[in-house]
Amino acid sequence: MKYILASASPRRKELLKQAGIDFEVYPSDTDEKITVEDPAAAVMDLAFQKADDVYKKLVPSLDGDFTVIGADTVVVYRGEILGKPEDESEAMDMLSMLSDRTHQVYTGVSLLSRRGGRYHTCSFGECTEVTFYPISREDLKSYIATGDPMDKAGAYGIQGKFAVHVKGIRGDYNNVVGLPIARLYQELKKTHP
Repeated sequence: MKYILASASPRRKELLKQAGIDFEVYPSDTDEKITVEDPAAAVMDLAFQKADDVYKKLVPSLDGDFTVIGADTVVVYRGEILGKPEDESEAMDMLSMLSDRTHQVYTGVSLLSRRGGRYHTCSFGECTEVTFYPISREDLKSYIATGDPMDKAGAYGIQGKFAVHVKGIRGDYNNVVGLPIARLYQELKKTHP
């Protein structure tokens, strides 16, 4: 089976490599739109939008069987979906709000496959709870100045310098990084034996 990742995320690429999955990268350029309020449904829908965009572009040009992997991650605090910050001020607002509190990270994954000339879909989502220590304004300013928060949902990356502020997690760590790789591996084994 040929696997295509519909994302340019270096974190998702790294997780797929760690799992030993051979894949190609073909990032989606679709204009993502959140169409539902429920975070679990929203990330699965966003993941489907990405996978569907790439699948439709590749069908005419690819021979044989293939699977497109679409994924999307959002941070949620008190029911509010926090995407990527638009600027440093918004990053500060998000991180200040999450300081000394627990929030949820949702990742949706959508697998769109052509097997034996037939179309197949599988979508799933994961949720991980993350708790931060109290974070000083100086520490937040220093982190934001690195530029790291600007391309990340909720304005932080758990796998980088910000890890020193993470008090604990409940659930899949890799889900917070951007791809629940163990669940993905199990789903691929079921659908692509």
